[in-house]
Amino acid sequence: MSTESLQWTELSVFAVLFLLVTVLGFVAAKWRAGDTLDHLDEWGLGGRKFGSWITWFLVGGDLYTAYTFVAVPALVFGAGALGFYALPYTVVLYPIVFLPLVRMWSVSRVHGYVTPADFVRGRYGSHWLALIIAITGILATMPYIALQLVGLEAVLRTMGLNGSGVMGHLPLFIAFVILALYTYQSGLRAPALIAFVKDSLIYVVILVAVIYLPGKFGGWGAIFDTAQAAYDKTPAKSDGVLLNANNQLQYATLALGSALALFLYPHSLTGILASRGRNVIKRNMVALPAYSLLLGLLAMLGFVAISAGVKPITNQATGRPDTNTIVPVLFGQEFPAWFAGVAFAAIGIGALVPAAIMSIAAANLWTRNIYKEYLKKDATPAQEAKQAKLASLVVKFGAVAFIVFIDPQFSIDLQLIGGVVILQTLPAVAIALYTRWFHLYGLVAGWAAGMGWGIYLLYTIPSADGKRQHFAGSALALDKLSLFGWHPFQGSTVQIYVGVVAVTANLVVAALVTLVARRLKAAEGSDETTPDDYHVDEDSDRVKPVAAH
Repeated sequence: MSTESLQWTELSVFAVLFLLVTVLGFVAAKWRAGDTLDHLDEWGLGGRKFGSWITWFLVGGDLYTAYTFVAVPALVFGAGALGFYALPYTVVLYPIVFLPLVRMWSVSRVHGYVTPADFVRGRYGSHWLALIIAITGILATMPYIALQLVGLEAVLRTMGLNGSGVMGHLPLFIAFVILALYTYQSGLRAPALIAFVKDSLIYVVILVAVIYLPGKFGGWGAIFDTAQAAYDKTPAKSDGVLLNANNQLQYATLALGSALALFLYPHSLTGILASRGRNVIKRNMVALPAYSLLLGLLAMLGFVAISAGVKPITNQATGRPDTNTIVPVLFGQEFPAWFAGVAFAAIGIGALVPAAIMSIAAANLWTRNIYKEYLKKDATPAQEAKQAKLASLVVKFGAVAFIVFIDPQFSIDLQLIGGVVILQTLPAVAIALYTRWFHLYGLVAGWAAGMGWGIYLLYTIPSADGKRQHFAGSALALDKLSLFGWHPFQGSTVQIYVGVVAVTANLVVAALVTLVARRLKAAEGSDETTPDDYHVDEDSDRVKPVAAH
């Protein structure tokens, strides 16, 4: 990395905006502050009092991340129409999760639950099942945080910070040290406040990009024609501006699996539990699809990058082209230097906000469902908060391991691999909000079956370019699907999302073991919740006070 290669104007604008959000991150400790930050209700959930606007920005900042700005357009650039799966999944998502989320909010406010594992602990009276859910949540969050690292690193690389070896990652580590410090001090209030800046920047950049850039390349019709011509030259012949017979099932299962998975992630639930009441959640489920419009517009930038002749920057640390730099390079080529700096800041801050929320959510799981349950049962609220702050630091830097050891062809697979993992909590968390039909033993057996098979199938998937043999994607050819040696779809090249296969196995095993356990009259554990708990609103006297001991 030499000083000659640095884009000084872009770097300067990026640094100023990054400094602004850093200041906001530290100031956030005093913003809408309660009596103390030494309680998970305050540090980890922002005092549970965010209204409609704050929740909209917070949840939007949490769900629409560097994945949106970097990974989706990169997938469209490399694989064509398949990358648009992210659009229908965010459309069908909100109707699916609308009612479960308000039920989760109510029961959590009655009993003081901070994490989904807290709910499972109360619903089934089993600390072991809660432990499984907590560990699953932490493991699933790691690759999602890693995806944010990838997005931020792509921006830094585009601005010329593209060194080799450990020094090549130095700017990224500095950025995450800053993130770690203000998250440690301010908790969830930091990303909530910064989300206002992040989303404002993103809206401006996207609207400018989709209005300004197409005109430079002859309009959308010409852009689509150029993209299809480029796809036709690829040897695989499996990509294009339209889906084909091999990837239609993958597209549908990716959309469905991702929709089911998104609000099972602990960081997604953290934003919901931080809201003031049920009406806030209802308004957000109606308003959040506005972000989906932006997502669709962003995805099409993958086609624009083809028309612009964008070439991914070679990662000096690995020696391979980094497809995640597609959109940053496009912005750098086609925008004035000062506005490219604004765009890079939008992407960079778009990585920091969700990374902060994710690390807080994972830290809450560690503190409530591992530390307090097994290591220090008499932990005070202040000790819990201290543990969560320390754990949030560990989680951030632990996520770097996913970049080092798991190197998928498309960074979006980091999120999809995490989706395979978190989907295995569907019966114990989402379905349990409505019914306790599944037996405790059935839930554990189903989780083990789904997790084991899902991880195994992910292990068997090589990258499309053949450079990596394991954990290189989440799309499985039906030909590779076997049931105890039987190949029901032998010879089929149609692909399917591993997450849907794994969660189907989970549900089948959970149901079968439940029937057997009921027949044997096995103990089912206790349920501390009541049907009325799932309908309580903020004005009820049954709501547990915030930061109550």
